[in-house]
Amino acid sequence: MAGPGVEGERVTLTCQVFDGEGMPLDDALIELWQADAGGVYDHPDDPRYEERDPAFRGFGRMATNDKGVCAFETVKPGRVNGDNGTLDGPHINVVVFARGLLKRAVTRIYFLDDPANNGDSVLALVPLDRRDSLMARPDSADSSLWRFEIHLSGERETVFFEI
Repeated sequence: MAGPGVEGERVTLTCQVFDGEGMPLDDALIELWQADAGGVYDHPDDPRYEERDPAFRGFGRMATNDKGVCAFETVKPGRVNGDNGTLDGPHINVVVFARGLLKRAVTRIYFLDDPANNGDSVLALVPLDRRDSLMARPDSADSSLWRFEIHLSGERETVFFEI
């Protein structure tokens, strides 16, 4: 997703997908869509399209391995326009395809403890006790490594959105 010379903070985002019993899914497919570090999507419908970072694609697709894991090399996204003229917190749009799903599952990834999360228009729709399911967490002392778990059902089910 992030080619040579890309602007912004490079990150490795590791995603892991679990079924309702907490078992990793080795045959899921994850798609990520996101804005570049300046908050511009690589899509002609973005009003700031001409300002986009040409070294950033903004889209990635990867299958999970035998541990239900896949990893994306990307950048931390910038803030994008939200509802009512506000700016949403940095987030990544996620689509999950997996066995047993009749339709795709759609969610978002936010970055834990990012102060901009407080003003995000979509995150504000999610009950406080469920927001944790949308947070990527630092994977180590290295600030470029992030981890996100997707639970398709069960007690730890990730919040999914109908689009």
